[in-house]
Amino acid sequence: MEERLQKIISQAGIASRRASEKLIQAGRVSVDGKIVTELGSKADAVKQVIRVDGKPIGASEQKVYFLLNKPKGYFSTVKDERGRRTVLDLLPKAGHRVYPVGRLDGNTEGLLLITNDGKLMNGLLHPCREVEKTYVAKIAGMVTEELLDRLRQGICLEDGMTAPARVRLLAREGKLSRVEITIHEGRNRQVRRMFAAIGCDVKSLRRIAFAGLSLEGVGRGQHRELTGEEVAGLYHLAGL
Repeated sequence: MEERLQKIISQAGIASRRASEKLIQAGRVSVDGKIVTELGSKADAVKQVIRVDGKPIGASEQKVYFLLNKPKGYFSTVKDERGRRTVLDLLPKAGHRVYPVGRLDGNTEGLLLITNDGKLMNGLLHPCREVEKTYVAKIAGMVTEELLDRLRQGICLEDGMTAPARVRLLAREGKLSRVEITIHEGRNRQVRRMFAAIGCDVKSLRRIAFAGLSLEGVGRGQHRELTGEEVAGLYHLAGL
């Protein structure tokens, strides 16, 4: 797709839009070997070779956004030094170097965002944004409201007090209790540690929502691309 040269140059991180215009006017930009000095000239960064001071520039990478329903046994990393399966093994057609937004440990399943948009990733993970994450935990035994109240008030872990969580008992299933918990912090294995701190043994943990997104329509091990409206919503949550 053709775009104005100054826009292509600025998106490649060479210079600002205004400085890019000066580069063009100074005869320092070429397209397919021909010097271009006229502002408003267009080019296709994918199909044509654009050089600034003789050095080719790359086209800006297209941003991609995936919602993955991570199964157990996959790790939230790009590459695992021990050769274990990673979440990227579930995205064979990503076509870009992408990264998970935050982490789910190997035994935790559920919603995970994967993208190459570092700016959005950092915004969503910044503590000041308080982006919410909701999990469903299956707990051994009969969990009482008194125990859950401790989580609602915040609980002391080895790395400090947690923020108050929203917690509700969903059901009692035989010898298990099913509990929904929403937090906005992102400490390592936080939900499991919070339950352990009140004497509860987590048998399974699944993230069902993050940043206003849910797993609706996405089966275990499957993924989908986010819509433009969803991406815009994430940008708003990230304060961008």
